[in-house]
Amino acid sequence: MKLAERLVLTTTALAAATAGTLLGTTAGHAAPAQSAPAAVHAPAALKVPDGNRLTGAFAARGVQTYTCADGVWKLLEPAATLSDKRDRAHRPVALHSRGPVWVSTVDGSAVNAAAAVSSPRTGTIPELLLKTTATRGTGVFADVTYIQRLDTAGGVAPTTACAGTDQVSVAYTATYAFYKPAK
Repeated sequence: MKLAERLVLTTTALAAATAGTLLGTTAGHAAPAQSAPAAVHAPAALKVPDGNRLTGAFAARGVQTYTCADGVWKLLEPAATLSDKRDRAHRPVALHSRGPVWVSTVDGSAVNAAAAVSSPRTGTIPELLLKTTATRGTGVFADVTYIQRLDTAGGVAPTTACAGTDQVSVAYTATYAFYKPAK
């Protein structure tokens, strides 16, 4: 997929997510309340350090985009929409993209992170424990310390050879769990 096509798809996804959020707000529907989410199940290797509490768990649907570099597929960027599993309308609550960064479509807060631990899974992208590198805003992602990428399905780079500046996007799903300091 060429850069211009990726930009159109990303812009379209962002516009759809924003429109969905705005339509939900203008129709008199507030964003889902952030009650304590149910526990998530993670491998022991991806355990979040003590002193942190789970504050949100969101279902993600998107793509992992790969680009050809020296005849090998390398990850270029993720692009996913996150929604609250408890919201029957599946309204978007965040967008995930290169950085990696997660931006709330509800309140504009954001969190950047870097992978700290990877837990490989057969036939899918690995599950991850990510440590926050920066946060912005005062909303849902303010003060996030750790993120887990769990329940991954799909998103694996092609095993075929590539050439030139080829790009490909591979669909994936996951659950992203967000943690903040325990009070």
